Amino acid sequence: MVTIKDIAKVAGVSHTTVSRALNDNPLIKLDTRKKIQKIAEELNYVPNFNAKSLVNQKNYMIGLFFSSIDQGTSSSFLVDVITGIHSILDESYSLSVEGIDEIQALERVNFQRYDGIVIMSQSDNDSSFIDYVKQQKIPFVVLNRPLDDKDIINVLADDAEGVTEAIDYAIELGHEKIAYIGGKDDFRSSNERKQGMINSMEKNQLPVNHDYFFRGDYSIESGFTEMQHILALSPLPTVVFCANDDMAIGAMRAAAEKNFQIPTDISLIGFDDSKLVAYLNPPLTTVHKPIKKISQTGTELLLKMINGEKISPQQYRIKTSLQIRESVSTISKT
Repeated sequence: MVTIKDIAKVAGVSHTTVSRALNDNPLIKLDTRKKIQKIAEELNYVPNFNAKSLVNQKNYMIGLFFSSIDQGTSSSFLVDVITGIHSILDESYSLSVEGIDEIQALERVNFQRYDGIVIMSQSDNDSSFIDYVKQQKIPFVVLNRPLDDKDIINVLADDAEGVTEAIDYAIELGHEKIAYIGGKDDFRSSNERKQGMINSMEKNQLPVNHDYFFRGDYSIESGFTEMQHILALSPLPTVVFCANDDMAIGAMRAAAEKNFQIPTDISLIGFDDSKLVAYLNPPLTTVHKPIKKISQTGTELLLKMINGEKISPQQYRIKTSLQIRESVSTISKT
């Protein structure tokens, strides 16, 4: 096995210089770093992360904790989060994924095995877990859900603004009778998205008809059930906004069973922009939630904290974007 000392002999420098160069230490000149890194590559040097861990007093382990990992979290959502985190971590770090809901006793979790923690929070039920992690004095960030605690670094999408943009778009196309299928009550995202819809309607001076508001649970099944109720309304809404794409898929199926054509008979908008919805018939207009970007930003901030940089706790809002496809029609003014 090639060691740092072997590289030092070839490069004609000390093993300390090699170690610093391989860790991109700015104390070593750039030309020297590149030369040493090239030699290491030519010799097929493989870093000994256990030794590196002892030197740097790090575990090289990041903990990712999810809320509602079994319910309310789609597989594509989880993939985007993990992909985003891995795109920022270098090869020396490992990532451990745990479900907050599955933890039976917080005191049994060995938080000291982590250099830092990413909490992907969806529900207010996570608050006790977040408070406990805060007491551990370990670097951590909370993603996805807005927090009231100003001492915690918080990265999330601007859900309300994203929904407002989507409803503005529908109104521009002539829609005035707008129905809403929301998510779980204890998910902050559900409340933010509902408020985004109300903001748009009030801004455009349209009446908010609460008979058009329905509550799902973010599942395909709930979208199917609530859409059945909507299709029985009179007068019928011209567009339905679903607070996530899974419910929009269920709503689309319910419309098909009742022989309603989308968007000819009723239009449909989702939220998340999961990979499947661009291939539905018709392709779904939806709000793209930048989960990967949120995860990347949170991980970058976490690594800065781990490396001793002072980060002022604050809330970072990442902008959403409207993906316009074929599920929303234009309403002719009579």
